[in-house]
Amino acid sequence: MLKAAIVLISLALLVGVVGLFVYHEVVSTSKVVYQPIKKSDRRIEPINVVEKDPFSVLLLGVDKREGDRGRSDSLMLLTVNPNNNTTKIISIPRDTRTLIVGKNRIDKINHAYAFGGVQMTVNTVEKFLNIPIDYYMEVNMEGFKDVVDAIGGVKVNNTLDFTNDDVHFKKGTLFLNGSDALSFTRMRHDDPNGDFGREARQRQIIEAVINQGSKIENLIGYGDILKSIKKNLVTNFTIQEIYNIQKEYREASGNIEQEQLQGSGELIKGIYYYLVPEKNRLSLSNELRNQLQLESK
Repeated sequence: MLKAAIVLISLALLVGVVGLFVYHEVVSTSKVVYQPIKKSDRRIEPINVVEKDPFSVLLLGVDKREGDRGRSDSLMLLTVNPNNNTTKIISIPRDTRTLIVGKNRIDKINHAYAFGGVQMTVNTVEKFLNIPIDYYMEVNMEGFKDVVDAIGGVKVNNTLDFTNDDVHFKKGTLFLNGSDALSFTRMRHDDPNGDFGREARQRQIIEAVINQGSKIENLIGYGDILKSIKKNLVTNFTIQEIYNIQKEYREASGNIEQEQLQGSGELIKGIYYYLVPEKNRLSLSNELRNQLQLESK
């Protein structure tokens, strides 16, 4: 659901429970994590969430390690339309072969982040799907384990028996601490669904964080949660936009359509890429443009 991708929005829900003091803390956090990007030139008029305009969000799960700028380990696009009450979630494989805008080279789409950070990634996805990217959220998956620990761990439903980082993950319901949750999201080579399988596990962890973190018994640790958010989340959502979306777009989160970017893997000069046929790309682009109430092209 939409809330499963927008961690800061979920924390805004805590305001009504813990009062004005926490409100000021959430506002303070929102200011720290707020980093604007260049507005899309694919929008004639700016988005107005008060008027319930459809909008898009690019979620970047970034794997940052010491001494390394990192790459966007996962890319998920959300398009939200409150007028037909639908939310579409599209997973974009990290190995997708496309033009990197600003580098003028064909490469894996996740390399855009290494070359030019969020802005280049947004520009590249916009070009690839021919839609405006209105908002983004960058989550540092390495540090996200701090958030998991701050709420006392998370519960997930594991559909694949596997071992990663010397941790065995059995099928069924699992309760994970921060370190294990990170390992759970990183495995992909032994997953028959590859990147798609890993992205599904990442979505589970994010949703579990929200479900666990919003429970009253965990509110005593809200300070640690907000502290972790400050360190591991960056977005161009303002606090006012977050509140307005919670108010005006709630029903859109109840009708979710999850899709995959249809393509296939191929080696080109010894390098693995995920190739998306042009007809598939155009079909998805027009579907997303329709969701955003833009003319098909």
